[in-house]
Amino acid sequence: MTNYAPNARYDKKGRFSMAQHVEQIQCSLCKRIINVTSQYDVPIQDPVTGFALCKNCIREVARFLDAHDEEEQQHEQEEFAGKLDKILEKNKPHYIKKYLDEYIVNQDHAKKILAVAVYNHYKRMKYGYRNEDGTEIEKSNVIMIGPSGCGKTAMLSHLSKLLGIPFAVTDASSLTEAGFVGADVEVAVRNLYYAADKDIERAEHGIIYLDEFDKIARKSGANNSITADPGHEGVQQSLLKMLEGSVVEFTSRGQRKHPEAPTIKVNTKNILFIVGGAFIGIDKIIAKRLQASRAETSIGFGAAVESKDNQPKYDELIHKVRPEDLMAFGIIPEVIGRLPIICTLETLDEDALLRILTEPKNAPVRQYEELLAMDNVALEFQEDALRAVAKKAIERKTGARSLRGIIEDVMLDVMYDIPESTEPRKVIVTKACIEEGARPEIVRIEKGPLDEQKENDAKD
Repeated sequence: MTNYAPNARYDKKGRFSMAQHVEQIQCSLCKRIINVTSQYDVPIQDPVTGFALCKNCIREVARFLDAHDEEEQQHEQEEFAGKLDKILEKNKPHYIKKYLDEYIVNQDHAKKILAVAVYNHYKRMKYGYRNEDGTEIEKSNVIMIGPSGCGKTAMLSHLSKLLGIPFAVTDASSLTEAGFVGADVEVAVRNLYYAADKDIERAEHGIIYLDEFDKIARKSGANNSITADPGHEGVQQSLLKMLEGSVVEFTSRGQRKHPEAPTIKVNTKNILFIVGGAFIGIDKIIAKRLQASRAETSIGFGAAVESKDNQPKYDELIHKVRPEDLMAFGIIPEVIGRLPIICTLETLDEDALLRILTEPKNAPVRQYEELLAMDNVALEFQEDALRAVAKKAIERKTGARSLRGIIEDVMLDVMYDIPESTEPRKVIVTKACIEEGARPEIVRIEKGPLDEQKENDAKD
């Protein structure tokens, strides 16, 4: 039933003028007759079909949808809590370390720290889903400190594969404070969302790794800067709520950020944040602190004088890092408080690099052996050649990251010429190939890798 007032008009505030007759509209859901004094009394109305919904019915529908969403979310949490028992059983700390040992050489201390941190993170989620006594276990976010090429990113990448959870790496040096040119901190969560194939539930239980975190340290170190610092301290301030656990809103890739753009919401409460960087110069800060503490206890003519040769090395110092050293480097105290676990990694010496070349499942030498085996060619690296590769990597000061590049330079011409023939051959890489740029030796053999594989398949 609708009674129309032909001269009725809305005033500037969207209400009917009191001087006009009040319009009456029947709600299509509750069937009540509504005296329309404002456009908000019947927000939804189609004059063509006569369909209308009053504000009370819209509120009820919204309340019903919210209750349904809460019930669905609760069901998903209970379902995931059931899966946590299996995840915890399969991923106990010693299992995690054993798995990482297959891919990462050395760094035993760092492996133990990460294994325990991840295990405790899942126990925290289980506790949060099944206990409602008000006690809350804080997140075990991690800060990783180690030289370039020591295995920080590789360790986390293999860890995420073991756990079967989304893992996203974001370069912290590209982030800027909101309002400045550059990527906002929400990009880190957006990268995880896409790594989870746009599944919000999976993304909310993933791992975010902020690489090059030392590049966003305060320019002035421990001192406050009086000028704007959008790419450093400003980014750290923006990360605080995200690290602690909050709902982060972001637009999908390719969309501009404006008030009317559709947003995606992800809760970071159960996302494990791991930040890492080389933190170049922090060993000097640690040495200065240790020297100052020794000076307080040994002052006078009887005090021992330490020569440069007897000064502690990087690996000895890095394991003694404390939160105050990170503050002196330029990380603000609020961020340090939200990264309670400090994980340190050592430099890789020649023996460690030699093991990395051949021992892990995805060792560089093994990769090239498989590539050449597809062309029925065997590959042999002589012992002194491998040691020469390790020495060259140390000279470049880029750790294990440069090993593949050094081998690639030596193997380029061989891999270019090998496919010309299908006959079985063997490539021998000597020390001269690495140090003097000599060409690897190629010799004919009776049976190549493909021939041996065919014989094995025939026997089976």
